[in-house]
Order: sequence, then C-alpha cells, then structure tokens
Amino acid sequence: MIYLDNAATTPLDAEVLSEMLPYLQTEYGNPQSQHAAGRAAAQGLISARDGVAKIFGCRAEEVYFLSGGTEAGNLAVKGACAARKTGHMIISAIEHPAVLESARQMQSFGFDVTFVPPDKNGIIPPEEVEKAVRADTFFCAVMAANNEIGTLQKVEKISEICTRYGIFYYCDCVQSVGVVPFFKGPSAFAVSAHKFHGPKGVAAMYIRGGSKISPLISGGMQERGLRGGTVNVAQAVGLASALKRAADGKNNAYIAGLRDYFVGRVLSEIGGTALNGDPVLRVPSNANISFAGCDGANILMCLDLKGICVSTGSACSAGAVTPSHVVTAIAGEARAKSAVRFTFGKYNTREEADRTVEALKQIVSQIRHV
Repeated sequence: MIYLDNAATTPLDAEVLSEMLPYLQTEYGNPQSQHAAGRAAAQGLISARDGVAKIFGCRAEEVYFLSGGTEAGNLAVKGACAARKTGHMIISAIEHPAVLESARQMQSFGFDVTFVPPDKNGIIPPEEVEKAVRADTFFCAVMAANNEIGTLQKVEKISEICTRYGIFYYCDCVQSVGVVPFFKGPSAFAVSAHKFHGPKGVAAMYIRGGSKISPLISGGMQERGLRGGTVNVAQAVGLASALKRAADGKNNAYIAGLRDYFVGRVLSEIGGTALNGDPVLRVPSNANISFAGCDGANILMCLDLKGICVSTGSACSAGAVTPSHVVTAIAGEARAKSAVRFTFGKYNTREEADRTVEALKQIVSQIRHV
C-alpha cells in the first residue's frame, strides 16, 4: 500500500506507543482518584501537560486536553458565544467544517457572522479581516494552515489586528505543527495528535488565561471545569510525546522535496493539471491537484484499486456530495470537482511518488477517453 493521505491521519509512531503503554496496562488509575493508582496516573497527566505547555510557550494551566480538533473548534466558537450572549464574529470561508458549521449554528441563535473569502491562492487577506471588524465583533477564526490545499495564512498579522481591537482570536493549528511556530498572539489554538504520528481521539488546546469562554461539556471538574469527563491519560501522554518529536520540523525538507518532485512530474507529464493553492506559502506535505476532464472521486477510487490512498478533501467531509468548499472558493466548482489531495509524510519514498505518477497517467488517460 502507498499511503498519501497524511493530512487525514498519520500512522502511530512506535516510540510514542511505547510511552503510552504503561498508562494502558499498569498505570491505569483515574487521575482524579486520591489513592496511589490515581496519583500515578495524575503524575503522567501532569508531565504530559507540562511537556505540551513547554512547546506551546505557555503556562501548564492554559493547556486543555480534548477529544480532537473538531471539539476544539466547537469549544472555541460556541464557548465564546455562550460567554457573551450576543455580537459579531469573523470567520474565514475556508475554515475546517467544525468551525464553519459551529458559526452557522450560532447564526440561528442570533449571532452575526462575516465569512471572509480567500484570494485566488487560498490566502485570507488580513486587510479584509480588518475591514470586517465592527464595534460588536468579539471573535475571529483564521486557521494557520488549510487542511485541504495546505496554504499558510498570515496569522501573525491577523493576530495583531485582533489584539488591537480586543477580539478573541482562535487559530486552528491542526495542520501546521512543525511548520508554523507557536506564538502567543492568538487567544486560543489547538493541535490534534493523529496529524503528527500520535494517537487518534486526543487534542491539546491552548486558551489564554482570563479568556471569556464557557464549557460545552458539563458534569465534572476535569480540565479545570472547562471540559467534564475522565481524561484519557494514555492519549494525553501520546500527544505530548508525538508533539515533542514533530515540533522541530526536522522532516520538513525531506517531505517538501518529495512533494515538489511529485508535483513537478504530474504537472509536466499529465496535461490539463493545475496545483490548487499558493505554490510557495503552503505546508511541505500538501499537493492538491485538479485534473481537467476528470472527477476527483473517480481518480480516488481507481488509485485505491491500485493500493494507493489519497483523498478529495477533508476527511471530516468524506461522503459529502458537494465539491470542496475550499477549492471552489479559490478556483470554481469545475476545478473543485476534479481535485485530488495528495499529502506526504516522513515514511513516504521517491519510489512511491514515481509509482503514483505512473498510475495517475494511466488512470487520467482512461477516464478522459471514456
């Protein structure tokens, strides 16, 4: 199998698993319990939180463990709305569905939302964000790196704007770990472990101390009352371990070189192809390519039959009958329908890239012929 869907999820690193195992097998106590088994688990949780805080550059009490990036997006939008009751939000039009759908839900409760569109390269212009600011604007969400086309956003400029106007800024950092350095500008940001060779089902969210945000899950005082429910210590330990390995970005040059080699071959050897998103301001792993005259879903299925795993967009939008809202926003519906996302990781090889290009040449030719 050739796996080129690393933006959807990554394989669990063996060393990360080894650090998790004690908390699944021997140190399995509830970290809220006051006995020895509970204290042992609590110590693992404390160590994990401290490790994440060190990388985030924040205080440990500003780090919260959640179930994933989707919960983080929901908590940011809905939690901020619940704390304020009324007002206006600014949301980039290419956010993850967790943020977009949460914002649309809040519209039904009377909140106003401005969705800021991207430019033709998939970049949200900071000046357009500032133009959208109103006297009652209290929340802004612009992700660090887009999950479908990989474009990097100008988050520091957007953070400066939000700080100037006293706006809560949520920055989705799920796709940018090891690419965009963490910085203290946003009011909140989140990462999801399975995007950087950690376990599925756990995220870490930074929320600046003193921020106005209300909990979505009640019924317990875990995570300092912001997120009720027993914390999965093994998952938190796995996230901290994977984050430590990924944050230095040491594999970026290799991954970017492999991605560029692949894109170069596809664009030069297969006619009617186009790279979606900015050619330079993008994460090292992402290659979102449209194939004129083809349906991206058909290409995906044909590649799958050859043992090659890719996607046509966000895994969270799998099964959607509409084309990618991101590619549609920057290049139109026709380009979106023919788009395929290839995302590379540290375990991929040039041989796999070559085999994928050769498979694509055959598949695209067959589809266009039909």
